[in-house]
Amino acid sequence: MLAAVCLFDLRIPDVHSLKEKRHVVKTLTASLRGKFNVSVAEVDHHDLWQRATLAISSVAGEGYHLKRVVHEVERHVERFGRVEVIDARTSFHAPDD
Repeated sequence: MLAAVCLFDLRIPDVHSLKEKRHVVKTLTASLRGKFNVSVAEVDHHDLWQRATLAISSVAGEGYHLKRVVHEVERHVERFGRVEVIDARTSFHAPDD
């Protein structure tokens, strides 16, 4: 079993309130959950209008499958039209045997 955690530091340039930001973040997180069956949470920059950090995690039995899911998640976030990716980091974890 392997687990992956991806952190995306995002800029949301066209929003002018926290309400608009929440709408963009909610739309992105829902699309990630629905399309890739991953866990998603906003983990930083809660009070800033044009910034967000999303943590995305997934678990799989095979490394190949997990790497493929992570790659597709990264592509999806980069192609999502309302956000700009400032930084993206991924870490893989295996339980101690």
